[in-house]
Amino acid sequence: MIDVKQTLSEGLKREYAIDMSADEIKMRVDQRIGQLAKDVKMPGFRPGKVPVSIVKTRYGQQVLGEIIESSLDEAVRKIISDDELHVASQPSLELSEYKEDGGLSATLQLEVMPEFEKIELSSLIIDKPEIEISESEIDEAVERIANENQPTKPIEEQRPAQLGDTVVIDYVGSIDNTPFEGGAAEGQSLELGSKTFIPGFEDGLVGATIGQKIDVMASFPDTYQTEHLAGKDAVFAVTIHEIREPDAVEIDDEFASSMGMENLAALKEAVRGMILRNHSTAIRDKVKTSILNALDEVVSKVELPSTLVEPEYDNICHAMHPHEHKKGDDDHSCDEGLSEAEKKEAREIAERRVRLGIVLSDIGHQNGLDVTQEERNRAVSVEAQRYPGQEKQVMDYFNNNPNAAQSLIGPIFEDKVMDYILEIAEVRNHIITVEELYGDDEDESAEKNTAAKKSSGAKKTATKKTAAKKATTKKAAKES
Repeated sequence: MIDVKQTLSEGLKREYAIDMSADEIKMRVDQRIGQLAKDVKMPGFRPGKVPVSIVKTRYGQQVLGEIIESSLDEAVRKIISDDELHVASQPSLELSEYKEDGGLSATLQLEVMPEFEKIELSSLIIDKPEIEISESEIDEAVERIANENQPTKPIEEQRPAQLGDTVVIDYVGSIDNTPFEGGAAEGQSLELGSKTFIPGFEDGLVGATIGQKIDVMASFPDTYQTEHLAGKDAVFAVTIHEIREPDAVEIDDEFASSMGMENLAALKEAVRGMILRNHSTAIRDKVKTSILNALDEVVSKVELPSTLVEPEYDNICHAMHPHEHKKGDDDHSCDEGLSEAEKKEAREIAERRVRLGIVLSDIGHQNGLDVTQEERNRAVSVEAQRYPGQEKQVMDYFNNNPNAAQSLIGPIFEDKVMDYILEIAEVRNHIITVEELYGDDEDESAEKNTAAKKSSGAKKTATKKTAAKKATTKKAAKES
């Protein structure tokens, strides 16, 4: 029998002494040797007739090692089960004493998860920002749509082609006087200056006239997707059939109809929706921050397992100064090169992350929230699609490595918990501007929700925020 005695219970730390007598070890080894003797095959003996003494001589040391390992594992599982421990991380098991033909002593050290009082989610107040899209923003987006879908008309007077014109051409491309596959087309429309074709091609058509036949020299980029063409010089025999110039477009119901909308009002409403959808990720991030801040106020005084905090602290220190030393370098402290203020900030961020991670997990499990097998499979499949041609290897990797798959499952579980909290908590909507949505949050607790922001460089200027806003609106216009 294995003797277990608790030697420490201090805060979240637990320590146990595990003792196993020589007689117990011998009994378990003899039992295992007896089992092996029934199955082992050795030259000169019939199966199952190998003498136990010979089996023990051949496999005794191997069996002894297996028995010690399995017995200690059994003891650890029993301790965790009997004491109903919610272990924070992998326990530390150290063999403190063992003598051949004698007993053994081992020490088990671990930390348990902290216990939280039940959080009244209905008492949480969550801020949910809403973006009010102005009519001028919508008009800008619609105007961009019109410009990007501007019709063309034949030039009224004969003149050479210029940037901005659309030419209708036939062409045949050759490399070393030999036409290549995919290098020919007839009746091809091409806007000069659009950079649709390889470098040099469009520039070579500037100045050409209708009916002209011209040889255009162009080079395929070294990174061209078709390997046998990459980096090659080509000559294209081009015939110019037509030159067209941009035509005016009226932004009205007829234009909206050409875009597949019932009328201009419907087009504007579609653009409004697309702009809002493009901001949805940033809005959800703000809501998550508000939820985490509200939870952190409730559980900020809870003791945390150092076995979870220290690795997170290391990660944050490395993110703050990634070039100081390699992550995991045992010759250097993770916070070497950081000021005391930076160390304090890193520590606070690490503790907040661990604390909130435990809280979210606790809320999820208390309320039966979990990631289904279907959701897990979908996440693995999406990740695999990021590696064309290697999908099977990627899926096999995640299926065979549960810890790696956890990196995909974690965000799904977190989103489920966030949505559950939003259903119960008091949600207060308020209108903010796009600049406020994407602006830097001066609230320290909000900053601690993210990775160490200091590592991302200088703060954005107001000019950059405005540029980001225009870029988002332009994207919305394109997608609608």
